[in-house]
Amino acid sequence: MARKIKIGALISGGGTNLQSIIDASESGEIDAEIRFVGSDNPEASGLARAKRHGIDAFVVDYREIIKKYKKDPGSFQTPGDFNHGDVLSKWALFPLSQDQKTDGNEDRKERMAAFIATRVAAEAMLLEKMGAYSVDLIVLAGFMRNFTPYFIDRVNGDESLPRIMNIHPALLPSFPGVDGYGDTFEYGCKVGGCTVHFVDYGEDSGPVIGQKAFSILPGDRLEDVRKKGLELEWALYPECIQLYAEGRLKVTKRRRESRDGQKKRRSIVEMIPATQKQRG
Repeated sequence: MARKIKIGALISGGGTNLQSIIDASESGEIDAEIRFVGSDNPEASGLARAKRHGIDAFVVDYREIIKKYKKDPGSFQTPGDFNHGDVLSKWALFPLSQDQKTDGNEDRKERMAAFIATRVAAEAMLLEKMGAYSVDLIVLAGFMRNFTPYFIDRVNGDESLPRIMNIHPALLPSFPGVDGYGDTFEYGCKVGGCTVHFVDYGEDSGPVIGQKAFSILPGDRLEDVRKKGLELEWALYPECIQLYAEGRLKVTKRRRESRDGQKKRRSIVEMIPATQKQRG
């Protein structure tokens, strides 16, 4: 019998992808055990799903942390190991030039500092809650917050394989952001889909693990697109978790030279044949 990996799930809402993972775990479809479900939203209905299945659940309320900062920024405390410059230099969510990061626009600096400080404070609380469990993989199942490098680096550690996985409602790299199916429909695409990827410092920009696609037919409405996509998500996510559990994922660098002579390098996921799998 294969060794089961231990996973933690983070959600913000109803948790339908969480349910698909729970079902796959309980049925033995995947070699994984869910140790906890965490949320940034105390009203997330997915928390009830966890409790119904006897899975520990907790909340780190991001909104309350933001309110606390706004009430008294001067006394707001960030983690002792937090380095603002390090986070800002790595985080592709803020693709500013060095001049923009150091210019005299104090309002921009204050807004950015407030956003990063509150986000890192929340992430430190998440890490503390997660520290009570020993997990191999974090799966984001509708978690609607971008992580800073502070969180990502502490979860990944020195491992060569990333330890945070996300599912996105579009065929990345097309349509990153919060409304992948809506954007797919708005652009009149004839094919839609979903993507599971590892999380990096950007927005939905990490290495792609798996994808599934569906046809968008004449007469399909946005609701039809979402329904088709969700049904594929519920199949794709467990499949990708199982590949992780079997040790069949490897992140490598792909290099190529563009037409204008620029050398490009990007992290990609390679699938290892089952006969060569690394975990077990």
